[in-house]
Amino acid sequence: MIQVCLNGTRSARDGAAVPLSPAALAESAAAAVAAGAAEIHVHPKTLCGSDSLSPGVVGPALEAIRAAVRVPVGVTTGAWAEPDPARRVAHVRSWTVLPEYASVNWHEDGAEEVATALLDRGVGVEAGVWSGTDGARRFLRSRSAPKVLRVLAEVTGTTEGAAESAARALLAELGTAHDGPVLLHGEDDGAWPVLRLARRLGLDTRIGLEDVLLLPDGRRARCNAQLVTAALACS
Repeated sequence: MIQVCLNGTRSARDGAAVPLSPAALAESAAAAVAAGAAEIHVHPKTLCGSDSLSPGVVGPALEAIRAAVRVPVGVTTGAWAEPDPARRVAHVRSWTVLPEYASVNWHEDGAEEVATALLDRGVGVEAGVWSGTDGARRFLRSRSAPKVLRVLAEVTGTTEGAAESAARALLAELGTAHDGPVLLHGEDDGAWPVLRLARRLGLDTRIGLEDVLLLPDGRRARCNAQLVTAALACS
């Protein structure tokens, strides 16, 4: 399975290809699904372009995307969108439109409480476990670990040459991860090496403008759909 990550924390400064508004997200999602993406991960944005967990921001983004595609849609709950863990939980509990799943970064304070709030509302949890953090250790000790939809194994801050070894080290640290599914991906210079490794290992993976702005040959990607097409061609 290839998930498309439409925008991430990127902004208009990263180019016009990055979708920000609900309408742009819907258009980009539809093209990416037509290209072969099976799921969508999105960061809903305020009018100023900042990530937000507010129901007034999350709801319109989800409604626009769902009007365009019929695949599972997930959102972020990253601490950069709301640094206060209690407010993060409050936002989740106040959502009027629910995603199919949401990512929870296990190295962040409040991860357990956010995951519990999501599970209580019937929203699947992607357990974000980042390389270079104590996320794997915290996740493996978590009471929520057996209940998550999957582990989102995220290889961050690596060079192209070091990305595969960092990914293998993260997978080893996770071990069986309670025998649940694992989605493995990298970012920027490590995005394509980690995606190729995930494909070889038969793991789910993701690609999109959140993770990388360039195609494997170094050209600037025109859109998320072009990245999905390139990912499906990788082996």
